[in-house]
Amino acid sequence: MIAVQPGTQPGMGMGLRGRATAAAGPGARRRRVSVLVVSAVLLLLAAAAPGSRAQLQVGFYDTLCPAAEIIVQEEVSKAVSGNPGLAASLLRLHFHDCFVRGCDASVLLDSTPGNQAEKDASPNASLRGFEVIDSAKTRLEQACFGVVSCADVLAFAARDALALVGGNAYQVPAGRRDGNVSMAQETNGNLPPPTASVSQLNQMFGAKGLSQAEMVALSGAHTVGSAHCSSFTSRLYSYGPSNTGQDPSMDPAYVASLAQQCPAQTAGGPPVDGAVAMDPVTPTAFDTNYFANIVAKRGLLASDQALLADPTAAAQVVGYTNSPDTFQTDFAAAMVKMGAVGVLTGTSGTIRTNCRVAS
Repeated sequence: MIAVQPGTQPGMGMGLRGRATAAAGPGARRRRVSVLVVSAVLLLLAAAAPGSRAQLQVGFYDTLCPAAEIIVQEEVSKAVSGNPGLAASLLRLHFHDCFVRGCDASVLLDSTPGNQAEKDASPNASLRGFEVIDSAKTRLEQACFGVVSCADVLAFAARDALALVGGNAYQVPAGRRDGNVSMAQETNGNLPPPTASVSQLNQMFGAKGLSQAEMVALSGAHTVGSAHCSSFTSRLYSYGPSNTGQDPSMDPAYVASLAQQCPAQTAGGPPVDGAVAMDPVTPTAFDTNYFANIVAKRGLLASDQALLADPTAAAQVVGYTNSPDTFQTDFAAAMVKMGAVGVLTGTSGTIRTNCRVAS
């Protein structure tokens, strides 16, 4: 999963939509119903949530900084309308933050002379979207100095980015505080590699309190964005005991298409490491094509296609292709649960005024 990279298609237009509603047009009524369903699910989750999760609350900034969520939404809208690929970037930033030290904005901290931060670790070297968070945080500090945490900005930004590319709008419980520790080595063993099996994914997600069903739902984030060739070319050229074969779980026509985009490295030549859309059909639309691709043996990463090898995960994958609304609802609920992993609340942590610098 960590191999997902945002697409860069600045020429594509992307309509803006409000936080409380999904896309305008013929499907608006159905979207509004979906938002209500998601809201009901989130209320149930909040009621059942133990520990620090229960300390997060929807509308946390309503009196502390009433414009907080609006400011974040405006900055995300501006960025994603100019480059739809940034939606995948912001989703990925939130995921990578929460899976290392919890959702404490540690992924935003810059390295210092004495410490290499998470963002400079190999799995995070291609993360983008930091400037969007910076822009939102600058405005927030002008409106409400020292009130809104960087961790909450990340959570709001992921939600707003998702809505801009076709995902369900959902309410984000807030009240996270920021951590001041960020170490590159802590990404090891926490961020799932693109070669992960279902059992490995279950172990890594389970360590964060997330179920297999939530893992499969969250994997649907791969319906937007792209991946570097180096994340999957072993499936094209060096698969199996001989390191010369092709992954038999892949559609041969898909292998041929990928080989054109990511040709084999020639002897002595430079490595080829361009980017390929995770979903070549609708690369900047949050839909269920990711799951349809897996069913058609066109999952880009080994960890994507692996979902079809597990009977329970495969049934969920097929189910999502037949019920997009179920996927949207499940994904939103899983995002809220993931957004509560290891959070700092109350008097724990701090509120960084500059998301890149420990305070």
